[in-house]
Amino acid sequence: MRLVDGAAKPGAKILVSGGSRCNVTNAVVTERDYWGGRRTIIRRVLSRLPVPQTIAFFESLGVPLKEEATAKLFPRSDRSRDVLDALLGAARELGVTIMPSTRVHRVSPAADGFDLETSQGPLRTSSVVLATGGLSLPKTGSDGGGLAIARGLGHTIVPTTPALAPLMLAAPGIHERLSGVAQDLELALRVDGRVTERITGAMLWTHFGISGPAALDMSRHWLRARLQGHEASLTAHLRQGQLFESVEAAWTNTAAQHPRLALQTALAEMLPASVASALLDSLGLDGTLRLAQLTRAGRRALSHALTALPLPVHDSRGYSYAEATAGGVALEEIDPGTMESRKCAGLFLVGEILDVDGRLGGFNFQWAWSSARTAAEGLARSA
Repeated sequence: MRLVDGAAKPGAKILVSGGSRCNVTNAVVTERDYWGGRRTIIRRVLSRLPVPQTIAFFESLGVPLKEEATAKLFPRSDRSRDVLDALLGAARELGVTIMPSTRVHRVSPAADGFDLETSQGPLRTSSVVLATGGLSLPKTGSDGGGLAIARGLGHTIVPTTPALAPLMLAAPGIHERLSGVAQDLELALRVDGRVTERITGAMLWTHFGISGPAALDMSRHWLRARLQGHEASLTAHLRQGQLFESVEAAWTNTAAQHPRLALQTALAEMLPASVASALLDSLGLDGTLRLAQLTRAGRRALSHALTALPLPVHDSRGYSYAEATAGGVALEEIDPGTMESRKCAGLFLVGEILDVDGRLGGFNFQWAWSSARTAAEGLARSA
């Protein structure tokens, strides 16, 4: 068995994941943590290697995992290098020949398998597993080459977009003065005027726009809506779970109880002080204003901003900064019991190349492990 990799050093995406700690999986993983192809298929594949077996597998390789408060699982050593070294070491022990710096240009069906045209010369093999990733982080080797090979072998490619990517906001905007500030909030996506997604969590303001878990998880939904030609808009709910009416009533009550309290002081009790200051400036409200002096129009404008602050997204930062790819090989064209292609016998497809993308937190790695295990069992049975 040969592992052919176009990169000089295999596993670069493992090394950079999770802040170089490698978020191996999550304590709880279900098909509801994914988008793309049919969830019934995703559920079946995940069941072939569920989380407890994943933990046991890495334990057997000498990489015990630890669960953090967020339910993410990392190697106890906090070193992604340990994960990669263990996987490569296990492959070598099983007699796998690792061929780095070997770019596959073409895969052609042959009478007894496949002919591969590579940068190091031709290869012949009885079966092929495409585990090339999608388009995210192209410097690590996932530059779309695998998608081109799959298309050439008869597969349908669901149009791709970045996923888990930072979002860029139009300038000028309050994000420019809040770079580095994080806060918990809810993001709401409206598609053609109707709310289609709500995601809560931490968001990070940046010099170009927004990042952090909530923004990264939302990115694929905004990008897919735009890809499909819909009008998409994003708002931030800075007061999670509260409606405009309740927020406005709270301001009225606070003003009655503390009429001399400065607006900036009152708002800074709800939000990071820097966010409070930037928000008031954007609304043209004087932070030194006493609550008793706040006009009805000012109170309503502030309440609207706290419950639906427009975030003028104009794009993501692209595949170079995306942690995953949405879209890919149509999942219905794969046998979920083996990961073998329904279009080309002897061809197996796993991981991010397929039309499956998970939310932030180890879910995309779990899909990679589970789909790879399913393919390995399918290969063993076919052999």
